Amino acid sequence: MIRSTGRKTGGTVVLIVFLLVTGLFMLMPIYLTIVMSVKPVEELFIFPPKFYTSNPTLDNFRDMFRILKNSRIPFSRYLFNSVAVTVSVTVLQCVTSSMAAFVLAKCRFPGSRAINSIIVISLLYQSNVIYIMQYMVMAQMRIIDNPLALILPSVASPMGLFLMRQSISQIPDSVIESAKVDGAGLFRICWQIVMPNQKPALMTMIIFAFQSAWNIRGESLVFHEQYKTLPTAVMQTAEAGLSRAGVAMAAAVFMLVPPVIVFMFAQRHVIQTMAHSGIKE
Repeated sequence: MIRSTGRKTGGTVVLIVFLLVTGLFMLMPIYLTIVMSVKPVEELFIFPPKFYTSNPTLDNFRDMFRILKNSRIPFSRYLFNSVAVTVSVTVLQCVTSSMAAFVLAKCRFPGSRAINSIIVISLLYQSNVIYIMQYMVMAQMRIIDNPLALILPSVASPMGLFLMRQSISQIPDSVIESAKVDGAGLFRICWQIVMPNQKPALMTMIIFAFQSAWNIRGESLVFHEQYKTLPTAVMQTAEAGLSRAGVAMAAAVFMLVPPVIVFMFAQRHVIQTMAHSGIKE
């Protein structure tokens, strides 16, 4: 009994140490980004580089906002474009992926297996593979240099569709059949019965969709300055030369904040929902 307890304790200690090391390894890039953002310019190019700053300063953030404020297009316009694109992509992606996943998971029709296989295969490819074809389609639709060019290509998400389909597949078919017997249509079953029980999957998809949409730049799709998003404006400012290396780090920290806030909010709901909800046969 003592040996068994000792083994369990030893295994727990090893697991904790492993998780701590892994967590520190994952936090290191974020830590370095924050440290570099508060370093003065003269400390940015010290070799070998230091993991701390001797004279922390907020000048990099002040310079970033000053440059954006003095640009031809006001900072508020870039921020509005980013928020509009991010909210539109996130909402549309959740709606379309949820409806398509429900049909693929709970409706039987010719070709459903082939479509599911295509979705799985599409997960293997980056968006760059179909970029030329997307550009040709958008050119024919005459939406180049239009905010729709940033929104529409991101609405269809193979990862979100696959995630939702796998989650909805766990719902017993008897629940769907009972709703049909009571006279509920597919649309009502989808949004009033199935989706309220998919909060963990929906919150997970919101995290991925928001992070991806917030970082949309689209320099080759939007050319008018008034349609560009905040990441594009910030990167243009930061890439002006080595003298703005600190501004680039400050921009990276600034762009990191909204996804982190959304992640913390959504993660709390994911944990609560998974702990207190579930459907059993």
